[in-house]
Amino acid sequence: MINRVLIQGAKVVNEGETVQLDVLVEGERIAKVAPKISASKDMIIIDGRGKYLLPGCIDDQVHFREPGLTHKATIGTESKACVAGGITSYLEMPNTNPQTTNADAYAKKLEVAAKTSWVNYGFMFGGTNDNLDQIKAVDPKTTPALKLFLGSSTGNMLVDNPNTLKEIFSNIKLPIAVHCEDENTIRTNLKEYTNKYGDEIPIAYHPKIRSEEACYLSSSKAIALAKETGARLHVFHLSTAKETELFSNELPLHKKQITSEVCIHHLWFSDEDYENKGTHIKWNPAVKTAKDREGLWEALNDDRIDIIATDHAPHTIEEKNQHYTKAPSGGPMVQHALPVLLECVQQGKITLEKVVEKMCHNPAILFDIKDRGYIRSGYFADLVLVDTQQSQTVTKDNILYKCGWSPLEGTTLRGVVTHTIVNGTLMYEKGNFTGVINAKALRYLR
Repeated sequence: MINRVLIQGAKVVNEGETVQLDVLVEGERIAKVAPKISASKDMIIIDGRGKYLLPGCIDDQVHFREPGLTHKATIGTESKACVAGGITSYLEMPNTNPQTTNADAYAKKLEVAAKTSWVNYGFMFGGTNDNLDQIKAVDPKTTPALKLFLGSSTGNMLVDNPNTLKEIFSNIKLPIAVHCEDENTIRTNLKEYTNKYGDEIPIAYHPKIRSEEACYLSSSKAIALAKETGARLHVFHLSTAKETELFSNELPLHKKQITSEVCIHHLWFSDEDYENKGTHIKWNPAVKTAKDREGLWEALNDDRIDIIATDHAPHTIEEKNQHYTKAPSGGPMVQHALPVLLECVQQGKITLEKVVEKMCHNPAILFDIKDRGYIRSGYFADLVLVDTQQSQTVTKDNILYKCGWSPLEGTTLRGVVTHTIVNGTLMYEKGNFTGVINAKALRYLR
């Protein structure tokens, strides 16, 4: 018997508008969107009155640590946290162990996700200094993008050979997603502070070590190379106001060759939070000043920044609690990213329509994702119902990440995900996981 779900009377946020509508799901797809749809006995009825219905969020940057680092997280544990956070699709990064830099490693990740992922999945292929032949063999219909680390982060995937970079940028038609921090600048800065403090560098100096200069120098070089070669470039996790000056809002997203992303933590935290949060908010690139955060919000709202993502990158609390030079960078965010933005809507920093644009529509456009990212008849039924009248406080008791902690612990957010539907299956309802896993590999219109 075909699955039928009717969501009644929700305020549907889609394509720049918010309108009270009914949405009918039949099987895996949206069958009808209309002001009034008649109910029948064979339907699951969800009362959406007073709530907002959004397309499922698409997170274009996560690190789920499988294979090789599964003491921190797995595809299964973190994708389940996605469900509770309203993220129904993700693109996972290649710096696992082994790295996703060849066809065999890529296929094995897809096999694991097919068995264990709670939400729809895609995996970026990783570039190194010596795997150009593997990159050229990538299938663009099953691979969202190529990921390059132009500054070292978790894993040893730094691509720093100028000839290799030019060869990759000149030959690859896929979007090239880049982590931009200038390695030489970082090493020089780290040496200065290590000479002064040894391993016990105060965390407040993290944004001085991974500095504005390091970010801007690397981002500007990548953009210059993309313009020279005609590559399709996507710059991950902007962290400085200065970098936003490198991007334009003159073209619609589907015509842009150079795009950018900002992450939740760079929109929420500033360097003023290091005193209380310590290494729990140590990320690469670093959380920087309140002025940088203000500049990121401005660029997000005027469309120089195209996408909001999480860069979900869990480590155990024991790992994070080490001193500065030992504590790894990254933190878990997928369960709370959308609620953080719902709080930001309440604070007047962004509209809910703009949140949907940046977290749902734009990832689908940028990566050519087929039949997702919108509430449209015929599209896959990836849907999220949120209640902005409810509040939630992030505590250890309600955290779903395998690592068991969050940099947001103790924070109260006005906005709660009440229902999540993935491919037509009601997976999450009022704090309970209700459905059988029905996730799919994402497909790309290329």
